[in-house]
Amino acid sequence: MNVLQESFSNFEILGFPCNLFGNQEPGATGEEILNGVKHVRPGNGFTPSFTLFKKVDVNGKNEHPLFTFLKSGCPSTRETFIDAEYLHYSPKKNSDIRWNWEKFLITKSGKPYMRYDPNTKPEQIRNDILFLLQQEE
Repeated sequence: MNVLQESFSNFEILGFPCNLFGNQEPGATGEEILNGVKHVRPGNGFTPSFTLFKKVDVNGKNEHPLFTFLKSGCPSTRETFIDAEYLHYSPKKNSDIRWNWEKFLITKSGKPYMRYDPNTKPEQIRNDILFLLQQEE
């Protein structure tokens, strides 16, 4: 993600930590979350060059309204859910984010444009970003 953030002067990446998937984000404070990102997921000393917000719920009864909006504009990237023992929220909906590091690309006017699976590498999004940056507002 850092490569994309640093590649474009008029593009912003926003990160929202979440602990709904396998309890992979247990950090309570910003410092704990940053340490987890740096040393565990994705690890290898990764330090985000993008804005990292406080932890939120992206699915379920406490879902943040931003994610309700984003999911309403883009279909899910997977048809199936992972084993329910790793999903710590309810109720489950077809539009749910399936796992950490799922990505959304938003137009200049703020509309959800595309949704990417957690396994999508940031570099694979580059052409879509270039396309949107060339569009009029």
